[in-house]
Amino acid sequence: MAEQRQVKRRHLIYYLKVIERNTAKPVGFLINITTKGIMIMSETPIEADKIFHFKIQLQTDLSEHEFLNFDAKSKWCEKSVNSDFYDTGFELIDVNADDFRGIENVIEALGFND
Repeated sequence: MAEQRQVKRRHLIYYLKVIERNTAKPVGFLINITTKGIMIMSETPIEADKIFHFKIQLQTDLSEHEFLNFDAKSKWCEKSVNSDFYDTGFELIDVNADDFRGIENVIEALGFND
């Protein structure tokens, strides 16, 4: 049974680079976000049901911190509308208060108003 989205998804004005915190390896680009989850577009498929340790570099006007750090669990992965890429949905986990405020700032500053 499909899960119902509890928080409205916000697409971003421009994409932010997502990096694996432990390896510094680029993962893809953040294309939409809520306070509960994110969607990343990548060049290669991302394994579902796996925990990732991400960081996203922020502009200084979005946060007092250079990076937004959080863990997320991959929920699904499928071909993107642009078939050269893959879209993966993640559930955010273990987000501390500072990073949660950073997520809210990203949503407010970079989210499309619809």
